[in-house]
Amino acid sequence: MRFPHDAVLLRIFPGESDRWHHQPLYEAIVLKAREMHLAGATVLRGPMGFGKTSRLHTAKILRLSNDLPLVVEIMDNEDKINLFPPVLDKMMSGGLVTLEKARVIDYRGEGNPTPKP
Repeated sequence: MRFPHDAVLLRIFPGESDRWHHQPLYEAIVLKAREMHLAGATVLRGPMGFGKTSRLHTAKILRLSNDLPLVVEIMDNEDKINLFPPVLDKMMSGGLVTLEKARVIDYRGEGNPTPKP
């Protein structure tokens, strides 16, 4: 059974080396989102990327970077997401944050379906 609903996706683009109170910034962001009871958060680590300075960050063996690009995605309804940017203002000294509307479809069923041959 499907349960679609409207939500907002908040994306935060910290560097892997960014810190907040002696812990990785991405970790502090996820823990704060959990503390605020937001619906969910995920950290994605990119093998390659660049930002406004055009400095290339890569996981290639010959150009090993200790500051790989990250994306923290947080999803919830608009009212709850709108409470989070003021928290980020205190945690981030710079960076990119995006907001976009999303249509979420929760699939819920009664156990695992039997695969069709």
